[in-house]
Amino acid sequence: MIFSSKLVEDAVREFSRLPGIGKKTALRMVLQLLRMHESEVDEFTGAVSRMRHGIRFCKECHNVSDSEVCGICVNPGRNRGQICVVETIRDVIAIESTQQYSGLYHVLGGILSPIDGIGPEQLQIGSLRERVKSTGGAVEVIMALSPTIEGDTTVYYIARQLKDLPATITTIARGISFGGELEYADEMTLARSIAKRLPIENYVTIQGT
Repeated sequence: MIFSSKLVEDAVREFSRLPGIGKKTALRMVLQLLRMHESEVDEFTGAVSRMRHGIRFCKECHNVSDSEVCGICVNPGRNRGQICVVETIRDVIAIESTQQYSGLYHVLGGILSPIDGIGPEQLQIGSLRERVKSTGGAVEVIMALSPTIEGDTTVYYIARQLKDLPATITTIARGISFGGELEYADEMTLARSIAKRLPIENYVTIQGT
């Protein structure tokens, strides 16, 4: 792709670094910015810059936040007897979009994958255990991880880490096909999977048959 402007070329290169954005799509984005008023472009780039420099991670659940504790964790209307364990921030957004869950979350930051060098130390598993322990009462821990081999391995590992605590461990129902990613499930399927979650013992039995 040949450019008559080094400035345009640099902008296209930066946009194309984003996941799923090829050179042609990046060029369309850059050309759109050129059609916009300078004040609109400044507002756009300013919002991105403020987001990157100002974003924080909730000290409770590790979700993105504008302050030390996120809006979900401080919301008095949320069910504090439920903690939904998810892989990434995108999964929080996906589940919230269903409007079928009113508890809290815990973002692991990934799933166990020894082949990729991701072990328990790289994930927020220790903080989950401490969080469950600090509740001082029975809590339901809902495993909402993608139904993959790595996801299942993570579920089993966390269940073992929490077995001595007063926690009921459940997992979302298999409305999502094995090998699928949670964030790509449609809202109806995801909502049904959460509503019809299973005790972890039933899940292990089903998987072993």
